[in-house]
Amino acid sequence: MTRPLLLRFVSIVGASTGFFLLLSVVPLYAEESNGGRGSAAGLATGALMLATVAGELATPRIVARFGYRLTLVAGLFLLGAPALVLTVSGSTAWITAVCVVRGLGFACTVVAGGALTASLIPPERRGEGLALVGIVSGVPSLVALPLGVWLVAHVGYGPVCVAGGAAALAAIVSVPGLPDREPDSGPSIGVVAGLRTAGLLRPAIVFAATTLAAGIVVTFLPLAVPSASTGLVAAALFVQSAASTAARWVAGRRGDRHGPARLVLPGLVVASAGTLLVSLTHSPVAVVSGVAVFGIGFGITQNATLTLMYARVPASGYGTVSALWNFAYDAGMGVGAVGFGLLAGRTGYPWAFALTAVLMLTALAPAWRDRRTEGALPRR
Repeated sequence: MTRPLLLRFVSIVGASTGFFLLLSVVPLYAEESNGGRGSAAGLATGALMLATVAGELATPRIVARFGYRLTLVAGLFLLGAPALVLTVSGSTAWITAVCVVRGLGFACTVVAGGALTASLIPPERRGEGLALVGIVSGVPSLVALPLGVWLVAHVGYGPVCVAGGAAALAAIVSVPGLPDREPDSGPSIGVVAGLRTAGLLRPAIVFAATTLAAGIVVTFLPLAVPSASTGLVAAALFVQSAASTAARWVAGRRGDRHGPARLVLPGLVVASAGTLLVSLTHSPVAVVSGVAVFGIGFGITQNATLTLMYARVPASGYGTVSALWNFAYDAGMGVGAVGFGLLAGRTGYPWAFALTAVLMLTALAPAWRDRRTEGALPRR
């Protein structure tokens, strides 16, 4: 545990808290400010995620030009400062504009920050180190997401928005103590080049297949189970998060010892099996067991794909890996939620979960291909 890594944890906590504290609050504010129209809430979240995905693809070029520190400072500022003035107006245009700017800021923090974090972790312990980073970023999200909604009911939107903005802005003070670039790290690798590199694209596709179900579980599980099972949903979502965090840690340690490549395919299969089990929506035992199994598979795939992608590039490619992996995460969750909603309207929730599990297994082809060609890939 080095001083730069501890300082990096400060910016991780600040960014995660600033983002997740307002993630559910802003849609509530948009809906309330526009006469209860759900479309305003959807537009706010959609603008945030669309800007995040677009920013993730652009950030590697920004990092290559300006370095880690300046990009991370800009990201924290763009994430935090607009939140301070969110409640100046309740118009849809204003809220959407704020969400777009915050999404771009969040993209800079996760891509530049992710690449910087990878450079601070010794390659031989990268899996375990990334698992620890996942815990550091995950705990604030677990606490801040429900806390934001609770605080709004007690103190109002203004103070909560200020708190979210302040959390991101306060983390800026930790950035000057971080390294700026990797010296002599080689030529930069662009996102387009990364998409053309099979050794990066295949793990990203496999991870995206598992994030399809992640977005579906978070969004639709409360709607899929019987309405009287509110407590079951809360327990299931907690179990899923806990199982994912634990599996990510175990996968990191095992990957460091035996290589992450051999964990990708089993993680995908386990995640698919858990999703299939969740299709038994009228059985509390099946639902909780299913999300637990899915969480294990998701945690394994999270760690293994990211560790594997970092191992396949020089330090100059860390920004591209971070961008591709986060793009797979956000795009997979978004596409999964939208597609599942359309599918469930035709088939019902149980069949939709079952068909999702089958769809996830189509990623077995790139997973198997990647495992077979692992020995031929250059080691970094």
